[in-house]
Amino acid sequence: MPASPSTARAINDRLALELLQSEGPLTAGQLKTLTGLSRPTVADLVERLQASGLVGVVGETGARRRGPNARVYGIVADRAHLAALDIRTEGVSLVVADLLGEILAEAALPIDRDTGPGPAVERTVAVLERTVREAGATRLHTVGIGVPGLIDPATGELRDATGLPAWHRLLVAELQKRLPARVVLENETNLAAVAEQRAGAARHRDTFVCLWLGHGVGAALFLDGRLRRGASGGAGEIGFLPVPGTGGLPSAHGCEGGFHSLAGSAAICLLAEEYGVKAPDAPGPAAAAIVAEAVAAGEDAFLDALARRLALGAAAVASVLDPGCVVLGGEVGLAGGAELAARVESALAELTPLATRVRAGELGGAAVLRGALLTARDAAQEEVFGPAL
Repeated sequence: MPASPSTARAINDRLALELLQSEGPLTAGQLKTLTGLSRPTVADLVERLQASGLVGVVGETGARRRGPNARVYGIVADRAHLAALDIRTEGVSLVVADLLGEILAEAALPIDRDTGPGPAVERTVAVLERTVREAGATRLHTVGIGVPGLIDPATGELRDATGLPAWHRLLVAELQKRLPARVVLENETNLAAVAEQRAGAARHRDTFVCLWLGHGVGAALFLDGRLRRGASGGAGEIGFLPVPGTGGLPSAHGCEGGFHSLAGSAAICLLAEEYGVKAPDAPGPAAAAIVAEAVAAGEDAFLDALARRLALGAAAVASVLDPGCVVLGGEVGLAGGAELAARVESALAELTPLATRVRAGELGGAAVLRGALLTARDAAQEEVFGPAL
């Protein structure tokens, strides 16, 4: 059945907003070309979007021609403000941005292991409030939060997990309670995969696996254009994967003896000691610094040994999902770069007949915060722009 006039208007408005978001400011003529709509229809929708406060005139074309220059229209970026947080074991990093995702202010807060849950929460909330003020925002519309651990797909809440600081769960609960904003919680590895898919090594790939290599290990699954979380939110908990070479097995209470014992930061540091690779005095995770040093120094034996370890986890994923591409994400993936990725791809080819490319992540640890902001922006635009009919 043909759409009603009101439905057609909503569809056209949403199409125009999505084009303005993806292509940047446009003239009415450019909107006409990109949408295929008639000139009167475009004029009507521009008038409606201006009246709603979603779109405004942001400039004029500089073309020399008779008559006035064409007006250029853009989304009113300060219609809503967003925040994104990356909550790690060692602290919190955060940004505040406008509706288009342009970062207006940012901050980082280190938190010692000895800090109690209450003080950790209060300091984080105080830093967030200060950063919101610095960004010139009066209130937040949507907040995206990346955390280690499992997110319950039914409730959207952080599940109890061993090995995580007590303040993590308390902070998430306090933010959800205190902020007059929509709070979107997501596993950190999933957010890293979102960022790598939208702006990194997996650009425009509908199917791939992001193997997170940071303090711990994890995996995020993008299949047929969708992020897959599993029945309990635990899809990709690859640290618990039983693999040869660990001397033990993981359990329901810890991933020691699983893939984590081969590819976690501590395991990489121990492997480096075996091969005489020294950790340089550099900021950031020790494992990432070691891998970067090994690549620069041409430590072939160590890099091959590490690649064989990583290939074990990648082979297990490939044999079940056949993703065609594995991205080595996190700080270690970025540090290893194309050199480590090529070695993992070669080792992986010996373990599976399924052709699987291995790429180095391009965003490193920053991918979590980037993914949290992208997720917050998408959620806010979905609400502010109206449903996609």
